[in-house]
Amino acid sequence: MKKDNFEILILAAGKGKRMQSDLPKVLIEFKKKPMIKHILSSIEKAFHKKPIAIIGHGRELVKSELKDSCFYAIQEEQLGTGHAVFSAKNMCEKADHVVVLSGDQPLISPKTIKNLMEKHLTSKSKITFTTTELPDFKEWRKSFSNFGRILRKNNEVIGIRENKDASDKEKEIKEVNAGCYAFDAKWLWQNLEKIKNNNAQNEYYLTDLFKIASKNEDIIETIKIDPHEALGANSKEELEILEKIAV
Repeated sequence: MKKDNFEILILAAGKGKRMQSDLPKVLIEFKKKPMIKHILSSIEKAFHKKPIAIIGHGRELVKSELKDSCFYAIQEEQLGTGHAVFSAKNMCEKADHVVVLSGDQPLISPKTIKNLMEKHLTSKSKITFTTTELPDFKEWRKSFSNFGRILRKNNEVIGIRENKDASDKEKEIKEVNAGCYAFDAKWLWQNLEKIKNNNAQNEYYLTDLFKIASKNEDIIETIKIDPHEALGANSKEELEILEKIAV
């Protein structure tokens, strides 16, 4: 692992609007501490490495809470996950690989982060990412209906369709994007500029890179994780579900 130079990015620029809070979303408390601190703890256990937090809304609050536990990159406008990652490009110039995690998935474990990177390095893929599979989108699983669906052909990943852009047939797909990624850095920066924002949210989706990789026949690998671990918190209701299922 040491011979491969990599950076870890945490997406942490979002607002807590659906949480009915003025706080940046990653600072909303889960199990008596800000959500992002759970991610930081998992990263520390997995790699003993200082990550780069990509911050925007309420950036000074985030900095004052996290202090020197992170480096910081600024996303001036919230224009999507692809735009957020691009905001950290200059801080990743020496990296061979880039790991991207979400600051609002507090149950992602050190083991998952480690497995993600190990699979990425051994497979020599351009993208390795986490997915989770569900029996349905009922009860505590209903928030997964908002996750991007994994598009496969002959079992190979050919893309990810965000829920707001998905057809009715695509919405029936039960394998969803669990939101942790490892990229070949050179490939990432070459292709990130190619993504467009012609979608339902007018945002630059990081997940649009999958279509590019598939078209180029670049290697995409996945690791499957438990649905509990993949749960995020975008609303008070989802946060309550997380609190109930967390061990």
